[in-house]
Amino acid sequence: MTGIKNIIFDFGGIFIDVDYKKTEQAFINAGITNFHHLYSQHNASPLFEQFEKGEIDETKFFQQLRTISGSQLSDQQIIQCWNSMLGDYYPDAIEKARALKGKYRLFLFSNTNIIHYNFVMKKYEEQFGKRNFTDLFEKAYFSHTAGLRKPYPEAFEWVLKDAGITAAETLFIDDTISNIEGAQKAGMPTIFLPPPQKLSQLSL
Repeated sequence: MTGIKNIIFDFGGIFIDVDYKKTEQAFINAGITNFHHLYSQHNASPLFEQFEKGEIDETKFFQQLRTISGSQLSDQQIIQCWNSMLGDYYPDAIEKARALKGKYRLFLFSNTNIIHYNFVMKKYEEQFGKRNFTDLFEKAYFSHTAGLRKPYPEAFEWVLKDAGITAAETLFIDDTISNIEGAQKAGMPTIFLPPPQKLSQLSL
């Protein structure tokens, strides 16, 4: 792509299979029938935003989720339900990223939390051997450690500044339209990649 020197990738839906309905159904089966009002691909309640920005730890997350849902689920039950959305990595996407490393500076920016982070890092090792997923990128930004999350433009601006790159030269790829819109407001060219489209199919 003309003028593009850097690529910032989303994580879920781009490199790993994510099915939000599986987590919603798992919580419904566990008795939290209004979970879709609390969290989805396109919307997060204040509790989940706080958790994804690292403003509260796991203990407070568990406690507050039980409070707002009227549930008595154990911590482990919540973890199991919460991780239900996460599937396998896409091997073709991993290979695509490796192939692109020689052409562009690669970065990752993911809305996530400590529970999902621990799960997916372990899963990568299990699926691909004792390697670190973040080694694919010059730097990986995770909302729970950055204290900022998509789709807010200021989050993208912070990542660009920290990485020392400019918006006009940086392509952003995501499968969620609100995140695409946030990146565009920050001045970045974008590619919206909803399923069943795949990273490996892009000509970059």
